[in-house]
Amino acid sequence: MKLSFQILILMILPFCMSAQPQQPVEEWTGKTILLIAGHPDDDHQSHATLAMLKDHGNEVYILTMTTGNVGTKDPKISRFQLAQIRRQEEVDALKELGIPEENYINLGYDDGRLEFADREEAIGKLVYYIRKIHPDVLFSFDPGYNYVVWQKSDHRAASYLAADAVRAAEWRLLYEGHIIQDGLTAHAIPEFMFYGGNISDKNTTVNTTDYVEKRVAAGLKYVSQWSSGWSDYKGPDLADYPPEDQKAMEERIRRRIVMENGFAYERFRYHKGPPDTMGHAPRH
Repeated sequence: MKLSFQILILMILPFCMSAQPQQPVEEWTGKTILLIAGHPDDDHQSHATLAMLKDHGNEVYILTMTTGNVGTKDPKISRFQLAQIRRQEEVDALKELGIPEENYINLGYDDGRLEFADREEAIGKLVYYIRKIHPDVLFSFDPGYNYVVWQKSDHRAASYLAADAVRAAEWRLLYEGHIIQDGLTAHAIPEFMFYGGNISDKNTTVNTTDYVEKRVAAGLKYVSQWSSGWSDYKGPDLADYPPEDQKAMEERIRRRIVMENGFAYERFRYHKGPPDTMGHAPRH
């Protein structure tokens, strides 16, 4: 019985060790980070962490799958106009985090319809950028751990498309045109940071106290989404809106920041290992 218990511990230990980063996220440097999101503001849940990583010498890329061209209640705005507005908001927000515009990628899918897009095509586009960028860490919506996490449609689609693309990217005979025609190489992403899932699944907290104000400054760029511009868009400058708008936006952003004992945190489900195991516990 004792020997069987020791064997069981040895079997489980590698999975327990991979539950959290061996090196704290606050100490990461020299890594390439790719975040895949559904809309041009989904990355806000990770903004302070992204700002910290960039500040610590990591290269950060943001890939958004849709243009966000449906998310408004203002009847005066066309889909084309909204796509332009939301692109600029995202570029301006990333600038507050220290992430340059050239590190922002948008695949151009319609807001609210990502789950109806051609799946093979969408995965192929993600595989292309994974092979081009060669990220060490992927940030994305959590597809779930031992069960499917409920997300609204584009978030749900983005999480599963990202998961499937990660798996495909490491196999050179899948989407081989990238390798033959574009000169890219197959790439396996070793680490994952999932946001947006259930709190009970999160196993990693990142101390972002020094980057709270950058998160707030970035969030204030999403005027079309988080101010009265949602229903009556007057332009990107908050000075053109009722005086209470900036205060309300800032309060909204700060309410979403996890605070404990005077410190600010962002929480994730961290996974290290092959993508086939990202969504479930060890199986025997």
